[in-house]
Amino acid sequence: MKLHGYFRSSAAYRVRIALNLKGLGAQHLPHHLRKGEQCAPAYLAINPQGLVPTLENDAGAVLTQSVAIIEWLDETHPNPPLLPKDTLRRAKVRAFALAIACDTHPVQNLKVLARLRELGLAEEKVQDWAAWVNREGLSACETLIRDEAGPFCFGDVPTLADLCLVPQLANARRFGVDVSAYPRLLKAEAAAKALPAFANAAPEKQPDAE
Repeated sequence: MKLHGYFRSSAAYRVRIALNLKGLGAQHLPHHLRKGEQCAPAYLAINPQGLVPTLENDAGAVLTQSVAIIEWLDETHPNPPLLPKDTLRRAKVRAFALAIACDTHPVQNLKVLARLRELGLAEEKVQDWAAWVNREGLSACETLIRDEAGPFCFGDVPTLADLCLVPQLANARRFGVDVSAYPRLLKAEAAAKALPAFANAAPEKQPDAE
């Protein structure tokens, strides 16, 4: 398999964790987002959105969107499972993950922040925007799992929720958010980062890290 990504992309970070948890190898092909390499014609030919990650499986099929990629990995390599068998619990895990992957991360990603700068917003305001988005999303996520015993987001094993949470907390810190306001999220993060699958997927461990 081939994984097109960027070391700091939280969406690619999610997929790296999933691959590690599944014990799957992949050739990592970096595309420097700040240099616009994701907009190169050769890359747009496989991912017309010009986003990372993109996964090419061993048969040459192309998959985009991190959550879709992770669910495909979970369906084709079911151990260890990243979604609970219970349908209600499964829905709750998906809801938490999508609160990050759909409603938090995209609103503070590089493309959105670049557009805010193009519209003339001062850099301080751009950074404030990103921090606000992170606080809003993480506050909701804290409430969603407030009554979950853990130590992970939903029980004693990592799920899709944890794969989305850990990279988003890294984003929040990068934008200066005081994450101590989210003790339940930090509990899940600590449990996750104690696992090699999470630790080895971290941005600073990637060969393209700046």
